[in-house]
Amino acid sequence: LHFRPHPAMAAQPAAKAQKTSSEDTPGGGADPGLPVVHLLDYGAGNVRSVRNAIRALGYAIHDVESESDIAAAAVLVFPGVGSFGSAVEVLEARGWVEPLRAYCRAGRPFFGVCLGMQLLFESSEETPGAEGLGVIPGSVTHFRTAAGAEAAEATHDGNLQLTVPHIGWNGVAFGSDKAGSYVLDGVDGSSKVYFVHSFRVLQTPANADWTLTTTSYGGSEYVSSVQKGNVVAAQFHPEKSGATGLRVLGNFLSKHLGPGAASLPAVPAGAPTPAGGASVTLLAKRVIAALDVRSNDAGDLVVTKGDQYDVREAADGDGDKGAVRNLGKPVTLAQRYFEEGADEIVFLNITSFRQGVLDDAPMLKVLEKASENIFVPLTVGGGIRDYTDAAGRTWSALEVAARYFRAGADKVSIGSDAVYAAEKFRESGQKTGETSIEQIFHVYGRQAVVVSIDPQRVYVEKPDDAAAAAAGYTVVKAPVPNADGKQYCWYQATVKGGREARDIDAVQLAQACEELGAGELMINCINADGQGSGFELGLIQAVMDAVTIPVIASSGAGAPEHFTTAFNATPVQAALAAGMFHRKEVTIAEVKGHMAAAGVPVRG
Repeated sequence: LHFRPHPAMAAQPAAKAQKTSSEDTPGGGADPGLPVVHLLDYGAGNVRSVRNAIRALGYAIHDVESESDIAAAAVLVFPGVGSFGSAVEVLEARGWVEPLRAYCRAGRPFFGVCLGMQLLFESSEETPGAEGLGVIPGSVTHFRTAAGAEAAEATHDGNLQLTVPHIGWNGVAFGSDKAGSYVLDGVDGSSKVYFVHSFRVLQTPANADWTLTTTSYGGSEYVSSVQKGNVVAAQFHPEKSGATGLRVLGNFLSKHLGPGAASLPAVPAGAPTPAGGASVTLLAKRVIAALDVRSNDAGDLVVTKGDQYDVREAADGDGDKGAVRNLGKPVTLAQRYFEEGADEIVFLNITSFRQGVLDDAPMLKVLEKASENIFVPLTVGGGIRDYTDAAGRTWSALEVAARYFRAGADKVSIGSDAVYAAEKFRESGQKTGETSIEQIFHVYGRQAVVVSIDPQRVYVEKPDDAAAAAAGYTVVKAPVPNADGKQYCWYQATVKGGREARDIDAVQLAQACEELGAGELMINCINADGQGSGFELGLIQAVMDAVTIPVIASSGAGAPEHFTTAFNATPVQAALAAGMFHRKEVTIAEVKGHMAAAGVPVRG
């Protein structure tokens, strides 16, 4: 939650880039039988997913462009993205604060998402002095990371480590007098929805009559959705919460506009949560499917998989290089993983370092097409950096990221460029505001920035190796000894797809990236990649001991127990696999079944 206006946004305004075509706009050729949703898109983040969700439910969209549009709306949806204060600035600049306040205070149909909920309150710690709409009494506050020990005690989970942002699938407990709300029709207390935020609203006597659901995180319960009459808002993202989220949004729209052209999705039944907010909700451990996407020798985009980062088959006897492994089409595989229950999907464009992403129309089309029918978070990586195109035009990392967001990405993953940024930061001790991490953080927020770390083992004789200690490297017990029998190692960061090693280790890199504004870390290991022998647990633990942001375990998965072991042995929040899913050696359901049997919380 952290949007600030930036010159790049003026150059490529997201609202205009995402504006619906004539067939979606009333009076512009729209089907006169489709009910119309007014969408307030002020130009930040991935609003395409909200559009796709509304369309999937069978409604047309009209973009709000003036005060009169707000006044004329039968239903207003506000998918807020960014920081509290900057959003208020944008709304004030457009003259929309008073019309919005009047609309909500009149009890007209309103659905706010994430920041769209927080702005209903009076103020936020995120931006002291900025005034919210004041429709609901109270203030928005930051998660207290010092509550980690209390959270572990409250949930009887000694392996819990509180990280911020709060990212992932958590439950909702129904308020005592709201369990029968039409918004929750067809949704039971076992359902989980997707959250990504650093600020929250605590329940107080002043806002109790607004509280629809609460959610537990950091040793306390906070307000995860509100309702009073026709005004509804959610801290979670219904457009990224699968069938449950679509059901919640669909319930609201059908109540006020009548049924859409599509049926409301059914939510799998589960054990209900007792009314009254007595239950403590649990954040699920995420199972992520990753797709390495690149062009094959014929120029077609395919999903491939490396063996220690080599994506080609073995060379033939004549010495010619082997073909790029082809494990399927990106959109088809991504859709399959969504339907099989993946909690997130990651697209890694592993050829983007050779060209600019803005020249890579096929990859952008893949993302746009995938986001039409996939309602879980999408992360995309590859080529997130400043670059100059063939015509001599220089593009910033922010502009590259903005194009990915407009194509349907929720987060972007930065690789080599993060290493260069961390090296400069460690050398100077100063933030410039110009690195790719900082650019994207300042406009889209910490939760939008993932850093992918690609280290390799460097073996040493003993844990207190003098050279490693002098360089500040973290030495751990290696999962396997090397050919010389050495049992300890540190993890050297690399760039350019693992082809170039750098004088910085994975832990130093992780700490610098957190300081620069990264919100999540994807921890790979070149040695483990494609080996199917399990995640690099020593590396994962070392990184988690050094940072307070969420971590994704990657590289090495080959069996369901590898996920369960990672979650039981470390506080890691998510784990990722690719090849074993692509080849159907193991299904996502088998992974989650194994985790659940071992007591690891999962999203069903």
